Parts: sequence; C-alpha cells; structure tokens
Amino acid sequence: MTGTDRQDNRALVDRYLTAYIAFDVAGMCALLDPEVVFENYSDDVLTAATKGVEAFRRLAEDSAALFATRAQKLVSLRLEADRAIAVIDFEGVLARDIEGGPAAGSVIALTGKSEFEFRGGAITRIIDRS
Repeated sequence: MTGTDRQDNRALVDRYLTAYIAFDVAGMCALLDPEVVFENYSDDVLTAATKGVEAFRRLAEDSAALFATRAQKLVSLRLEADRAIAVIDFEGVLARDIEGGPAAGSVIALTGKSEFEFRGGAITRIIDRS
C-alpha cells in the first residue's frame, strides 16, 4: 500500500463517518461501490445484511430514522492493504420506541468496530460489530 492509497482510504473512512453523523445517507452512498456489501453483527450474531447501494440506502434511511441525534468518536484506525479497521465510540438518542426494547429518548452508548474494504477509490464492504 502506498502512502497515497493510505491517505485516500483514510479520507474515504473520514468522509463516510462524517456523512453518517450528519444523517447524510446520499453522502454515504456516494462513497460506495455499486455492489457494496454491508453486514452488521451484534454479539457475533448477524442482525442486518445488504448487497448493493440501493439496499444499503434503504437500510441506512431506516436506521437514521431510529435516532434523534447520534455522535461518534474515532478511537483508533488501523489501515491495511485495501482495508481499514476503525474502533468507534457511539452514542445516540432514540427518536422512537423500539418494540420490546428501549423507549424514545433513551441513550444508546457502545463501542464498536467497523471494518472497511476498498477497491477503485470506493468502499466495497462494511462490517459493523458491536
């Protein structure tokens, strides 16, 4: 991996995280490969998966509607060849009740890990783990 590749991949992660916090789903999607794969795991159980930008967009829009506010702090970022692993502290305030779960106004706080893969200047895979 060249220094330029590292800078480009770091910039993609930074732009993605900035768009996520801003509830900018279009901005997130603009960084993705058309065939992007997304997976979300909670306690090592797959809770959501998509393939393709449109499926990702729908999930991201649904997820954004869950939160009144959300914030992230990048704790660490490890860049590898065509891959990055970010450890992120997340905090969000629920906009609505979750059936069988917390009520609107509840604060959700967790530390998670997001794995990004890159090709051709785009994000090709995102795996979120919490």
